[in-house]
Amino acid sequence: MAFLRHGSRVSAVCPPGHPLRFVTGIGSIYPYRSLDSINSLKQAIRAARPSIIVPCDDGVVWQLHALHATELDLQPLIEHSLGAAEAYPTLQRRGELLQTASELGIRVPHTQTLNSVEDLKGWCLDAPAVLKLDGTWGGEGVAIVRSEAEAIRGFRSASGATRASVAWKRFLINRDPIALWHLQKRKAPGIHIQQYIPGQPATAMFACWRGEVLACITVEVLVSQGATGAATVVRILKNNEIENAARSLARKFKLNGFHGLDFILEEGTGAAWMLEMNPRSTQLGHLNLSSHGDLAGVIAAKLRNEIPSPVEPENRLQFNTIAFFPQAFKWNAESAYLFQGYHDVPWEEPGLIRELVRDSWPNRQWRSRIYHAIRTRKQIESKEQMFKSVHSKLHS
Repeated sequence: MAFLRHGSRVSAVCPPGHPLRFVTGIGSIYPYRSLDSINSLKQAIRAARPSIIVPCDDGVVWQLHALHATELDLQPLIEHSLGAAEAYPTLQRRGELLQTASELGIRVPHTQTLNSVEDLKGWCLDAPAVLKLDGTWGGEGVAIVRSEAEAIRGFRSASGATRASVAWKRFLINRDPIALWHLQKRKAPGIHIQQYIPGQPATAMFACWRGEVLACITVEVLVSQGATGAATVVRILKNNEIENAARSLARKFKLNGFHGLDFILEEGTGAAWMLEMNPRSTQLGHLNLSSHGDLAGVIAAKLRNEIPSPVEPENRLQFNTIAFFPQAFKWNAESAYLFQGYHDVPWEEPGLIRELVRDSWPNRQWRSRIYHAIRTRKQIESKEQMFKSVHSKLHS
């Protein structure tokens, strides 16, 4: 929507029922077929002939990397959209990426790649730690563990047969168009354990070109979907340490397009610890917050070989707190943040609003309804059994 406001022509590739299909003004919408997702993406790119590709989740980035390796005619466009190809292998591996960040002088938590359960024995689990799985995003594939037993269970659930069952669940229930492609790659994703840093999450999104950061927006996360989930309410933040990290990483990897950073502001010190980099657009790109306006407009101007005009402070978004729609509403409809700050509702798109307040399209399908009904029943039975066990022990 922000690109359309800036006079760009926009095409999209997405699965059936996706909210993009409810945005007016999109020129063409191409199917993203679950059984052949990477060829769907390739065909859409060749049909649309875009000036730039803007991926909105990590899985699409990995597919673009794969297309870069096999489709010579698409290589210039993909590098134009994402940045230098030599950085792609590092961007796919959390451990390598954080090691590079550390070498650049960015503060990162101690992180270790796990190849087997034996690797956990050298890790001190007297304090919480974080397990992370490569190739996941939006808080998925991340778990906080507080004991060796929890860490071992988490490691096993992230590998082997469980990984296949998760992929099939995403394909059949979540209608994830790239679930089977991930499974067919066969190579198991990396699993890492990371030092847990207590503090407040912060996130940044930046627009860059040939390794230069054109504009950056940083926010502190006030509310999120659980301990490791996506932000639902944020507050504008000025943090030189995070902005310097964005510049260093953009320069190192010769980045193009949109990228994001996740940090923790350490409790007591405020020190910024980098957790990971998101090699794609995040939630902040459409908001008029930077000195050059929104990040979509910054990239649109670059594509037209124009210099973005500075935006006066009084013309920027005049709110310090932002509640994302529909996430903040669905997470807590009674939240005071929906009324105190800026509730990011696309009022100009009533059809989109109606769609977003409903359950997502995959969750409205019969397979999903049956799956969640069975799962809810099992959770109730498990809680009832736990209650009986506790009651029996107390009675005895």
